[in-house]
Amino acid sequence: MQPDEPQLVDRSRDGDLSAFNAIVERYQSQVYNVSARILGDRHLAEDVAQETFIKAHRSIDGFRGGSLRAWLLRIASNLSLDATRSRKRRPAESLEAASERPGFSVPSDAPGPEQEALQGELREAIQDGIMSLPDDQRAVVVLVDVQGLSYDEAAEAIGSAVGTVKSRLARGRRRLRDALMEHRELLPAQFRQIDRGRASDG
Repeated sequence: MQPDEPQLVDRSRDGDLSAFNAIVERYQSQVYNVSARILGDRHLAEDVAQETFIKAHRSIDGFRGGSLRAWLLRIASNLSLDATRSRKRRPAESLEAASERPGFSVPSDAPGPEQEALQGELREAIQDGIMSLPDDQRAVVVLVDVQGLSYDEAAEAIGSAVGTVKSRLARGRRRLRDALMEHRELLPAQFRQIDRGRASDG
């Protein structure tokens, strides 16, 4: 928790909307990104992000300390998974939400149109792979590999033990890697070489 957050939480509990708005401004991007990655739908993610903060404001008295970010992302993850379960699966949209993790972007110096197109296809392949994961694995992959939460924070966010986070993350990463290997022509060369090495070892 950042140094000023206990005061923001206390003021929010006392009905200070400006304090809660400061919390919203600080975390709205992360809440939206988690929802967007889990749902694969930008418009629905906007609704879920808004609902997350409405629910957080109503239940701020129940916040018992610890990581405020993990608490908010737990609400967002649960709402996103609920929304996923309650609708028929639709093809994932291409998301504009930028990931901060290097594994979810293709760095480039002034890419040309062809490389930009390949990057777009890779982003779509990654999102499709994320959407193909079981709900519990998808949430952990998004929290740890996309949003950069620690194991402890992710465990707090999903309400599980750290060991559960690690095992779900390992399984999710394997499934995501296998899904991306179906699009190996889009991957950076070093990943294609690793895959060939595994194949030759087998």
